Amino acid sequence: MLGWFNKSRPSVARVPDGTRLYAVGDIHGRDDLLDQLLQAIGRDAQSARDDARRVLLFLGDYVDRGLGSRQVIERLLRRPLEEFETIHLLGNHEEAFLGFLAGTPIAFDWFKYGGLETLYSYDVPIPRRPSGPSEMEALRRQAVEAVPAAHVAFLQDCKLWHVEGDYAFAHAGVRPGVPLERQQADDLLWIRDAFLSSRANHGKVIVHGHTICERPEIRPNRINIDTGAYASGRLTCLVLEGVERRFLHT
Repeated sequence: MLGWFNKSRPSVARVPDGTRLYAVGDIHGRDDLLDQLLQAIGRDAQSARDDARRVLLFLGDYVDRGLGSRQVIERLLRRPLEEFETIHLLGNHEEAFLGFLAGTPIAFDWFKYGGLETLYSYDVPIPRRPSGPSEMEALRRQAVEAVPAAHVAFLQDCKLWHVEGDYAFAHAGVRPGVPLERQQADDLLWIRDAFLSSRANHGKVIVHGHTICERPEIRPNRINIDTGAYASGRLTCLVLEGVERRFLHT
């Protein structure tokens, strides 16, 4: 059931005036949850001012683990909500997926965290876990044939980070002490401990996913909205308007 939870007190950080922003956490192939959450966002947006700027931002990790990765990408390609400015960030799982298709050595690691489920969604036959280079290459060639060029282009066009007012959005987080414009892709997509444990002021409040939490984590310098949708059934959306923060979830 969709609803509200963990509504916070107004904060100093704010998005630009006249903007209502919806940031969606890690989807991981749960196209069913994405459909539910988009319906909730659509209903919620009806209460915004007619002249409000509506922004829909996705934090990455659209693929892997769940069985509907292809369906998620197709849904995102169709611009799921009219009259919204839509922004797609790249996640580490998308980077790994693209790396596999390009023939980089990422494949076995990718399979450990959900890559085979993604191939399954594209109807790539997987009789058993590939065990050697020749089997891996055969599977990669089948995947290259099965994945539509439009899906590859969509993933290649995803951004690494985005800024709205006093907030910055990145899939995994940022390297403390490094200006946003000088952040390395590897950190924006993969960082954990150095970022999660940091109490540093990053210049912006960082909204991120990548590391699963039971409920959204609100810290002075960051907000984590990866609530493990593929396993928990809870896909989370952070709603920002002025200084207000609130949440929608499945």
